[in-house]
Parts: sequence; C-alpha cells; structure tokens
Amino acid sequence: MIKTSVVVKADSGLDGRPIALLVQEASQYASKVYIQVGEKNINAKSIMGMMSLSLISGDQITVVTEGEDEKKAADGIKAFFAEEKN
Repeated sequence: MIKTSVVVKADSGLDGRPIALLVQEASQYASKVYIQVGEKNINAKSIMGMMSLSLISGDQITVVTEGEDEKKAADGIKAFFAEEKN
C-alpha cells in the first residue's frame, strides 16, 4: 500500500470533465485507487463517488494505491493532480 499526499490544482475546482479524466486515469491500473479527504475514503474509479467529494483548488488529499501496480498508479494519479485543471 502506498499513501501519497497531494494538493489539488484547479482554478474552479474539479467538476464533471476533470473528474471523468481522473476516473479514466485511475481505471487503467489493476490496483485499487482511493482518494482520502478527511474521514472520507472514495474509490477513484467511481465517478459518482468522486463527484461527491467536491474538490476545490488547494484541497489536501491523500491518494492510496494498493495492488500489483500500486507504484505506477500512485505516480500516475500524482501526475494527474500536478497538472493545472481548468
């Protein structure tokens, strides 16, 4: 299991399209991918779950990956959040 702390970079927050892209990114890995915000632990492969987070720019989240390609998954999700999402 890998836990990676990430800060969301998105001028207007993560809405429909960026979340769909995040779900696509997470879905390409065999590992389980979760986003933790406070007490919430959401499956990053679930578009409805991700929409429920209402992430905005500056939010601190934890990406948790677990499985055969967890390192690759952690790096991919971290890279996704490192890009500006407008």
